[in-house]
Amino acid sequence: MSKPDRVEEPWRENLNLQIICKDCKEIPPNITEEFSSGDMVCNTCGLVLGDRIVDTRSEWRTFSNDDQNNDDPSRVGDAANPLLNGSQLQTSIAFGDGGAKARELHRAQNKVTHDKGTKTLLAAYKEIGALCDAWHIPKNVSDTAKHLFKMVNDAGAFRGKSQDVVIAGCIFIACRQCHVPRTFREIFALTKVSKKEIGRIFKSLEKFFAAQNQAKADTVLQAGGIVNPNDSYNTTTSTNAHELCIRYCSQLSLNQKTTMVSQQLADKMSTVGALAGRSPLSAAAACIYFASHLMGYPRTAKEISLVAGVSDGTIRTSYKLLEVEKDKLIDPAWLQVEKADINNLPKV
Repeated sequence: MSKPDRVEEPWRENLNLQIICKDCKEIPPNITEEFSSGDMVCNTCGLVLGDRIVDTRSEWRTFSNDDQNNDDPSRVGDAANPLLNGSQLQTSIAFGDGGAKARELHRAQNKVTHDKGTKTLLAAYKEIGALCDAWHIPKNVSDTAKHLFKMVNDAGAFRGKSQDVVIAGCIFIACRQCHVPRTFREIFALTKVSKKEIGRIFKSLEKFFAAQNQAKADTVLQAGGIVNPNDSYNTTTSTNAHELCIRYCSQLSLNQKTTMVSQQLADKMSTVGALAGRSPLSAAAACIYFASHLMGYPRTAKEISLVAGVSDGTIRTSYKLLEVEKDKLIDPAWLQVEKADINNLPKV
């Protein structure tokens, strides 16, 4: 029986080329790529087979520590800033020590590439960062305030309002969004914008952000998508005494147990009806005055007034209303702590 004729395969170029040492001629070749020197070397005889090899690996290191001018010639580049508009991929010309020619190039490039909108945003971001740093407000509050300001700027809203007023409103809302609320009085002391103006811009900004959020949600739903609850604006609620107690107790150097008692006291007083109609500042100050004496770490009304920003007379008046309802407000578990005694409360 004859064997079938062998079908010859068409000619194809062999792309599986290997570099071998011309002296050793070992297969498989024993060759190492030395990226530090850019050479390809045979490990058997040491013959250099190629030089100036391009390193195709990822660049993860930076050369800032190797440079004497404290520069950072990293080849990776910075990440895009979501708070700025545009692709942010343009090249910047720094004059440095280049003399007058380089300085002229730097100015000419700034005139061409830097638009007025970006300069306005950068100036506002710088002011927001400086104000938040002055009062040791957390960075997430600063970033939230910058994001809110960018939303207002992109929509072109509140053009007749002063930028300082809009910034004050954004910081106030950002503090509430991040659960570190500040009062109108504190924002006034920080930004020098009147409390009346802060109240007006706060209401206007709340309506604006709510309308923006609703329009965005409608667009997503019409496209058949699902609204992301984490990416939506949540309307803020008014500041209560419970939120203020922890910050005021920290400034008064009170321990954790006294802070917890003052917060629980602030929650209970609303159910009992004590201090109804009082401002959150007065209520928080009175709760701290009550809790500090009850737990054996007393603070005077004068000390609390300096932190809370209310008069010591107001604190004593509010305390009298709490002292009348002390049997309903005091939890027996509070008295199990050392130094805690109901007789420590000041007499009315």
